[in-house]
Amino acid sequence: MLEPTSPREAVNEYLAEVQQELAAATAQNHKYRLDKFLTWTDEVGLDDMNEITGSLLQEFKQWLMGDVAKVTVKNHLSTVRQFVEFCEDINVAPKGVGRKIRLPTIQLGEDVSDVHILQKEAEMILEYCEDYEYATLRHTAFYILWHTGMRASALTGLDIGDYDNRANVLSLRHRPDEETPLKNKERSERDVYINDDVASVLDAFLDMHHPYVEDEYGRMPLLGGTQGRLHYTTIQRNIYTVTRPCHYTNECPHDRDLQECEATSYNTASKCPSSVAPHALRKGAATALRKQDVPKEVASERLDMSGNVLDKHYDKRTKREKMELRREYLNGI
Repeated sequence: MLEPTSPREAVNEYLAEVQQELAAATAQNHKYRLDKFLTWTDEVGLDDMNEITGSLLQEFKQWLMGDVAKVTVKNHLSTVRQFVEFCEDINVAPKGVGRKIRLPTIQLGEDVSDVHILQKEAEMILEYCEDYEYATLRHTAFYILWHTGMRASALTGLDIGDYDNRANVLSLRHRPDEETPLKNKERSERDVYINDDVASVLDAFLDMHHPYVEDEYGRMPLLGGTQGRLHYTTIQRNIYTVTRPCHYTNECPHDRDLQECEATSYNTASKCPSSVAPHALRKGAATALRKQDVPKEVASERLDMSGNVLDKHYDKRTKREKMELRREYLNGI
């Protein structure tokens, strides 16, 4: 006998479970994808997970497809499958229904996202921040993420004590017991150098804008807010905001009326077609390092990723750009 449970109640139970097992950024991705699922259940009037069927899940898949990239659909469905199987385990969904979700087949190259921020765009944003938002949280977070290529979840886990302002070094450490894990645990631990310009902005943020509020573990976050340690979504919303072209150029490349556009507020900036999430800065930073001919081994260690992953998912140089760098080495041979 199944226990009647609404989709929202089931999702909340699932998220409470996975938050104990997954890195913060991964758990946040699960929440985002399941929010889409809840939107769909509201639209179709599904109010009890007991009633979920293979045909309904196929309808959800079709609902997702639209203009969304195939890899995005696959990621969403994979999360929903895990969620439905969890529902089976706690006896609120029919046994075996989760395995009826058919994931789309991804061809070679289709699993690689091209969403990354270009160096010229990053330079324009930094120039705007230098003039109008100097050393604000938004400016500081953007500059560190762009310059270092670190994950936003790693940035939120940094403490003031992890910053050596004499050597311009940020020390990333895995602290799972205090809710600031690194994605690859101890393997992600490293010291990251920042240049003088980034250090100057960070120093100014600490002098002028840091509220100096400890988190619940008595630690002082490097980028803190009035409630203590920042949540990943705070960084995410700030990056979405500052990467909207209208924010740093006062012009819209999509010919939208800025007085009526739904994406012009802090909470809705992600709806701008040109705004990007923090991960796009990581991709852009990786590409910038490779364009500057930084050796793959050096880039891999700085970014905490393998050379294969760097090549496949993060190196966005064109074939011509790669050839030009090879030619510089081969000239005269």
